[in-house]
Amino acid sequence: MFDFTIDGRTVTVEEGTTILGAARAAQIHIPTLCYLKGVSSIGSCRLCVVEVEGVTGLVASCNTAARPGMVVRTRSEAIDSARRTALELIIAEHGLNSTQYCFSCPKNGACELQDRCRELGVETTPFEVKPASGEKLDSNPFLAFNPSLCIRCQRCVGACNNAAGNHTLTTGRRGVRTSILAPFGADWKSTNCESCGNCAQACPTGAIIEKRRREYRSWEIKRVQTTCPHCATGCQYNLIVKGNRIVDTEGVDGPSNHGLLCVKGRSASFDFVQSERRLKTPLIRNKETGELEPASWEDALDLVARRFTEIREKNGGEAIAAFACARSANEDIYMLQKMARTVFKTNNVDNCARVCHGPSVAGLQRTLGSGAMTNPITDICENAEVILLVGSNPEEAHPVIGMQIRAALRRGVKLIVVDPRDIGLSKSADIHLKLRPGTNVAFANGIVRQLIHDDLIDHEFIKTRTEGFEELAAMVEDYTPERVADICRIDARDLIAAARLYGRAHRAAIVYCLGVTEHSSGTEGVMSLSNIAMVTGKYGRPGCGINPLRGQNNVQGACDMGASPGDLTGYQKIATPSVVEKFEKAWGVELPRFKGLFATDAFPKMISGDVKGLFIFGEDPVRTDPDTHHVIKALKNLEFLVVDDLFLTETAKYADVVLPGRSYAEKEGTFSNTERRVQRIRKAVEIPGTRADTDIFTDIMNRMGYPQPRLTPAEIMDEIASVTPSFAGISHKRLDSAKVAGCGLQWPCTGPDHPGTPILHVGKFTRGLGHYSTALYRASSELPDAEYPLMLTTGRVLYHYNACAMTDKTEGINEISGHSFIELNTKDAKRLGIADGDRVKVSSRRGVIDSVAHVSDKTNVGESWMPFHFQDGNCNWLTKAALDNICSTPEYKVCAVRVEKLAPSM
Repeated sequence: MFDFTIDGRTVTVEEGTTILGAARAAQIHIPTLCYLKGVSSIGSCRLCVVEVEGVTGLVASCNTAARPGMVVRTRSEAIDSARRTALELIIAEHGLNSTQYCFSCPKNGACELQDRCRELGVETTPFEVKPASGEKLDSNPFLAFNPSLCIRCQRCVGACNNAAGNHTLTTGRRGVRTSILAPFGADWKSTNCESCGNCAQACPTGAIIEKRRREYRSWEIKRVQTTCPHCATGCQYNLIVKGNRIVDTEGVDGPSNHGLLCVKGRSASFDFVQSERRLKTPLIRNKETGELEPASWEDALDLVARRFTEIREKNGGEAIAAFACARSANEDIYMLQKMARTVFKTNNVDNCARVCHGPSVAGLQRTLGSGAMTNPITDICENAEVILLVGSNPEEAHPVIGMQIRAALRRGVKLIVVDPRDIGLSKSADIHLKLRPGTNVAFANGIVRQLIHDDLIDHEFIKTRTEGFEELAAMVEDYTPERVADICRIDARDLIAAARLYGRAHRAAIVYCLGVTEHSSGTEGVMSLSNIAMVTGKYGRPGCGINPLRGQNNVQGACDMGASPGDLTGYQKIATPSVVEKFEKAWGVELPRFKGLFATDAFPKMISGDVKGLFIFGEDPVRTDPDTHHVIKALKNLEFLVVDDLFLTETAKYADVVLPGRSYAEKEGTFSNTERRVQRIRKAVEIPGTRADTDIFTDIMNRMGYPQPRLTPAEIMDEIASVTPSFAGISHKRLDSAKVAGCGLQWPCTGPDHPGTPILHVGKFTRGLGHYSTALYRASSELPDAEYPLMLTTGRVLYHYNACAMTDKTEGINEISGHSFIELNTKDAKRLGIADGDRVKVSSRRGVIDSVAHVSDKTNVGESWMPFHFQDGNCNWLTKAALDNICSTPEYKVCAVRVEKLAPSM
């Protein structure tokens, strides 16, 4: 830290701080145009110039570092004159020979060039105005570029290259002038543009715009800050509302996204809210015709309450199950599980974590005592020296995290990718272990053995903070590099190099996703990864830890809120009598004590007739669960099925009653992102005919005899805090306060003055001593054979989200990516006589689908890959419901298939 003087004031700053940064911290205004924090500081606009004592001429404050003893002036006649001249040159370059175009420009009223002209009193220019030139590029479904309006500030290039790390937008030369090369022309599909729109948000004029910008002007709209409803990154943005309609989004500088958005968050996060396909009235199945018919809310809720009461009274609560929506708010999920336990009298409560990160919750609770991400996203990307990325493709599944990892690599962070496919980040990785799907436990055991043999372990940490190391060391001794290489089908030298790169780093973070969890050995895979961090002492420190990237926007919250058969809120165990007694006292009712069913275990019980009634809130297991035939058979065998959802989903088509719920944009509440950060969602619009989900649950509870008061979402969060120690300091009032607003709070947050907990397990694990797993590698439940010779694994693509319930309501998204496909290795395709783009039939022991072949070397020989989004070739007709032996998560990532070329249709 040092002092320097600015406008006569002594300011203390950190080394490396720019003059502009120091001025802003001191609340001294310096106008800027080409500068954008963290994106661009090229100093080309010359509006931020200042005088520095002893320096001839003016200097750009955006890229000039402050120095000890420096004396700076930000305003003088010379400075003002220089700034006005710079603006006059810019508007001549911009082509403003009249203000006529400004009135029709989509950015009129929100143009930073206009703002600077008003601020500096520039209305015209003495310089020759550049005639309009350059072809308008308007082919991208979301983005357009008008080069005539470009002032060559290069903020768009900085946003694409420095912030998003995509390197699609570039600069070129046209004579002596710099030009922007934007990929929005007729050939846009052949570029690597992700259509994220971060360039458009960075553009200070109307040169690059989101096309939706044409639908409104700044004075017609209001902004409602909320949290993205897609993946669990927890990006903050404003919904732009005109009247009662959302017309756009705008990235906000949130703690996990720093102003960045992906294509889904920016362009596919609200069309579904106001889709014509939204359910707007309850539906009841006519017993005579078998059709779902419109009904009143009173009739629908009366029927729901009566039928569940009948099943409960005749068969007990064990005969009823309830599935919570991991896309909905914490407050909704809390009330759903409360309804299940108080009036359905059941602990058969679950959420979609069962089919994604159930092994993370179970595995990390066993080894660490807390089943959640240990370190914040920003901490990992800014402080880790090495990132070990296992079974995760964040560029597609968590794109804004992917952008931040790309930025980290540019700063010199080392990357180890452990993935069966060539993903985007593997091109930048120092090491890519392209292992065979289902071999994660062997890989992790091999890494631990190598760390021990190279003495890259933390002896003091092992001694003071863990238990069972001797048993672990004895177990992993069999996992030599040669044996692991044979199991995983990798090079033993790469395994050794990966262990040494991770082990020698002072700060290294493990990041993983569904490639680890969605196996019959998923929980063991998670615990085996935990061993790696534990033996090296990489817990409870910045840039370290083990970090599951949760899939859905609020799947962390769904687990936090007790939507689990064995847990109440905050992972308080139903098996602990004092916990149940506490909730019985708080809720004023006797609660069930029996061990509940996981969702995946409930389906066989539906087929056997043990589970007779099911309430599904916002989930679509017909599309998302493995072995679709099995799921449909189970749903058809139920006596009574209720679905609360936004659309008539594939699952809702089997329901006896369908209730139209509300989206995130129609309610107040909170989401918990992947880093345990509780953040607000806020009501932006109202869709007639729908009903708040919390009110639906409240009405059912009262109809079934439990006197549940009608509470606001804020009051529900207060109730959550009152029974949940880890949420005791969280409230809507506090989240909306000036001190916390926009940052959220990371649990544990144990009191009203507690700041939240960014990093878990500092000094001590939640369970006390860290526990090692001694799980042995075991093969997946179904491997290729002569009849089904290819291994199939599944995953996400950038442009869609899970079952497409939200994203396929945006036509531009469907234009970019709208159909099923299967990736085949070049050698396999040649052997099968299949060319890229051919229609193919894909078969497993459970089903048959049609798809399109994408032939490349992304997958290994003998392996294939499919996205699970598309109904025109849903891979879950093929996948197997083999379940994890600890938490019953299905093995989506490995099944055996046969692929055959289809004859062209006549």
